Amino acid sequence: MNLPAPGVNLAPGGVACLVGDWTLARLLPAEASLAVALAAAAGAPGWDLSQVARLDSYGAALLWRSWGRRLPPGLILPPALAPSFEALARLPAEGVRAPCIRYRPGDGIRQLGVWVLGLLHHIHGVITLLGLLSLEMLQLLRGRSPWPWREFSANLYKSGVMAMPVVALVGFLIGVVLSYLSALQLRAFGADTFIVNILGLGIIRELGPILVAVLVAGRSGSAMTAQLGVMRVTEEIDALLTMGISPYLRLVLPKVLALSVALPLLTLWCSSLAILGGMVSARLQLDMSFHYFLSALPRSVPFANLLIGLGKGAVFGGLIALLACHFGLRVKPNTESLSANTTTSVVSAITVVILVDAIFAIATRSLGLPR
Repeated sequence: MNLPAPGVNLAPGGVACLVGDWTLARLLPAEASLAVALAAAAGAPGWDLSQVARLDSYGAALLWRSWGRRLPPGLILPPALAPSFEALARLPAEGVRAPCIRYRPGDGIRQLGVWVLGLLHHIHGVITLLGLLSLEMLQLLRGRSPWPWREFSANLYKSGVMAMPVVALVGFLIGVVLSYLSALQLRAFGADTFIVNILGLGIIRELGPILVAVLVAGRSGSAMTAQLGVMRVTEEIDALLTMGISPYLRLVLPKVLALSVALPLLTLWCSSLAILGGMVSARLQLDMSFHYFLSALPRSVPFANLLIGLGKGAVFGGLIALLACHFGLRVKPNTESLSANTTTSVVSAITVVILVDAIFAIATRSLGLPR
């Protein structure tokens, strides 16, 4: 349909009559000339829009600005065009600034209270989720529910096997760096043999579990939160509840169990590669043979340190999965909540892992140390 071009005609009585198609496609080529015509008709005693064929939001905004952001007197406006100007009238005026918010002495205490209450709310949610998982586990042990072996094996593969390459690379490089820096200091004091003690205790007992936990929290923990969050947004969890399937049994419990099993194995894998990297660096820097390093390692690092490292891995894995599922189930049906909860999940998991590691260090301070 070929509609006439937009234009402004002055009637004998001085009334400005608008004609044609006032849409974006027709206004852009003639916007400059129309702006001049509208400015010339600014003092018209009336405006007639009855001959306007079409009017979109761009044309309405052009007229609205030329009228000084108000309807002019003597306006003849067809009912079909009235909603466009009513919507423009409800918009806030340009240049209006938000009122200045002044800081008051009690605002800091109030904000601290909000943070504390939020922390308590999250702690309550995690404890509630742990209780629900305990009930589901009790039902499994009683034989009243089938074990989710397929979900468990899938999560074990994605969280454990798929993470082995990056864990091996990071562990080997950390072992090389730690051995290199230690060799520079030990060589100055003639204590080359103590590099076995430093690498063994540092990696097997502390650095291996912490390093793997941070990597898994950023890799698998964020993936778990995002998966549950997307299922919350797409209402898949509600569909499971409608079908009578417990999402805690099929979604949450397999993730917690799989990560609790995968993290000790990844810790052993990372510690082995880190020790290997340390051996290579010690060979190059201190000319220490592999045979001497491997024979001195059991004497310098008692077996209890390996058990402590594996125990840390199991606890860290359960905590990471529990926090990831907690924040994933709290996602609201919008993308902003999904990204915010995923970020919070990773940060919270790393923070909790460091706090629990400090508790482990205090509780096991007299265990596994060479005499």
